[in-house]
Amino acid sequence: MDEKEMALANIKKTVTENPIVLYMKGTPQFPQCGFSGRAAQVLKSCGVAKYVAVNVLEDKEAWDYLKFYADFPTFPQLYIKGELIGGSDIMLAMAEQGELQKLIQSAVQ
Repeated sequence: MDEKEMALANIKKTVTENPIVLYMKGTPQFPQCGFSGRAAQVLKSCGVAKYVAVNVLEDKEAWDYLKFYADFPTFPQLYIKGELIGGSDIMLAMAEQGELQKLIQSAVQ
């Protein structure tokens, strides 16, 4: 297995073994960009207290290879039950329509 294949396998393991995963710049407590901060706030407003947050600024593997995993070039990226939901704009729109909350509920049951 080469470096890319190993990285993609690790990403798949992370997003499939955890109900909610947010790949972001920084941490939920200290986001390093506005979009990542908004994504963390959307999850908080949906009542999500526990999720895996991966700081792509410190995780070189995620930074280098996540764009190949789901063909989504930007951060943040939210995964629920292994499926890419999208970035902060998509998260906000889904939360405003009540769709994100339903996905979250089904993931944490």
